[in-house]
Amino acid sequence: MMTFTLELKKHDFHPLKKRSVLLLKLVAVVFATLLFCEFLIYYLVLFRCDWPAVKTPAQGSEREALKPVLKAMFLADTHLLGEVRGHWLDKLRREWQMERAFQTALGLLQPEVVFILGDVFDEGKWSSPKAWADDVARFQKMFRHPRHVQLKVVAGNHDIGFHYKMTAHKIKRFEKVFSSERLFSWKEINFVMVNSVTLEGDGCHICSEAEAELIEISHQLNCSRKQDPASSPCKPGQKLPASAPILVQHYPLYRRSDANCTGVDAAPPEVKHLPFQEKYDVLSQEASQKLLRWFRPRLVLSGHTHSGCEVLYAGTTPEVSVPSFSWRNRNDPSFIMGSITATDYSLSKCYLPSENVVLIAYCGAAVFLVVLLVAHLGLLAPLFHFGWNLLRKPKAM
Repeated sequence: MMTFTLELKKHDFHPLKKRSVLLLKLVAVVFATLLFCEFLIYYLVLFRCDWPAVKTPAQGSEREALKPVLKAMFLADTHLLGEVRGHWLDKLRREWQMERAFQTALGLLQPEVVFILGDVFDEGKWSSPKAWADDVARFQKMFRHPRHVQLKVVAGNHDIGFHYKMTAHKIKRFEKVFSSERLFSWKEINFVMVNSVTLEGDGCHICSEAEAELIEISHQLNCSRKQDPASSPCKPGQKLPASAPILVQHYPLYRRSDANCTGVDAAPPEVKHLPFQEKYDVLSQEASQKLLRWFRPRLVLSGHTHSGCEVLYAGTTPEVSVPSFSWRNRNDPSFIMGSITATDYSLSKCYLPSENVVLIAYCGAAVFLVVLLVAHLGLLAPLFHFGWNLLRKPKAM
């Protein structure tokens, strides 16, 4: 009787053990897939990115060759969804992706300053005070950074509205969070942060104030470079580093279209030849010429189009349009890495994980889970034989 009882318990134990092993396998596959797709993939992809080297002058003093290098990251168009547009799951997914990408980039690349080129939020142009506070809190969590890393943000049309919806209140609440700073100098490098939404050129109060502020900054910069006309004498004690500035803004300078843009992240062929609308897709020709004339920049960085592009103005001034940092806007987001000195710079693009790769990994894991279950139920061999016989079955003539 005792022998029969032992045999019965042993018989019950084996199925239980098999089910436990199966459960462990399923949990292990799910955990490994989540770990790879939501954490490790960011390290594996961003580990390939590196800061570009700045060219050393062939001739020049030792001091010129040893100018300090500033490591700067430039990203654009994060478009954090608000309470009106976008499904909650879409919001959760995209913000998690951007947070992991940004935090991984900070840890691996260790930039000294990060510039976000506008359209931080998707609904800042109409969000209520409560919704705005919620959006800002989520942004600060996602883009948290150590104290030694500076974060500089310029306004985009989705942050404060297009010109016809822009108000002093929206600008003030944006600047209360991100500062109203227009000129940022570090390591003898000058950055001018342009609120390009205000460059409408229609003489509105906000636009006039913005232009007057930019003219004053250009005067200070030109004084430092000794390029200001004698009719506007430089005031003592206001000199800045004698370095041609870099403009960072949301709207690109005027160009007819993206027809001449190349690269894997350029605009799709079906839209790249469509003409741009001034003051909507790009700055007006007049505003673009003003910025180039006032500042004589050595580089312009912009966002807004969500696609990559490089343009050369008047054969001397390059502009780089930075693609969107959000997977909601493109399958292959990226950001720009810049090694910058007072006299030179070098840029490279760092791509984030492709969403197609993540989807393929999840699909592969799902197929593997199905195979495990089918094998556990003992159906794998019959299915294999059925498929084999089906393939060997002669076709009817």
